[in-house]
Amino acid sequence: MQYQIQTTKQQQFINITDKVADAVGNSNVQDGIAVIHVPHTTAGITTNENADPDVVRDMISALDKTYPVHGDYRHFEGNSHAHIKASLMGSSRTVIIRDGRLLLGTWQGIYFCEFDGPRNRTFYVKVISG
Repeated sequence: MQYQIQTTKQQQFINITDKVADAVGNSNVQDGIAVIHVPHTTAGITTNENADPDVVRDMISALDKTYPVHGDYRHFEGNSHAHIKASLMGSSRTVIIRDGRLLLGTWQGIYFCEFDGPRNRTFYVKVISG
C-alpha cells in the first residue's frame, strides 16, 4: 500500500504506527512480516519509543549535534545533513506480524523521519504472509 504524508517542519518524526497497523489489518495476514519503505534520500524510517515525545526531540537534537544542518559540507543543495541522517535511520524497516498484529514492544512505535522538510512524502507498506 502507498501512503502520502505531509511533513510540516524541517526535521520531524511522525508516528505512522496506526497506518502500518491498518495495512496489516486490511491484509488479513495473521502471521508474516510488514515491510515499511521510504523512497526518499533525505527521509528515513525507524522504530523507537512512542510514549514520551521528548525521546523524539532528544533524537533529533543528538543527530543535529553530530550532523548539524549547517556543517562543512560540499553538496551544492545544502542538505547533506539530511542525506546523512536518512542513511543512518535507513530507508526501510521490517516488523513481524503475529496473530494479525504488529509485534512491537510496549513502548515501540514506527516513525517516518523527515530531515529536509517540509515536504509531501510517500511511504509504502508491503504485508507478506509466512
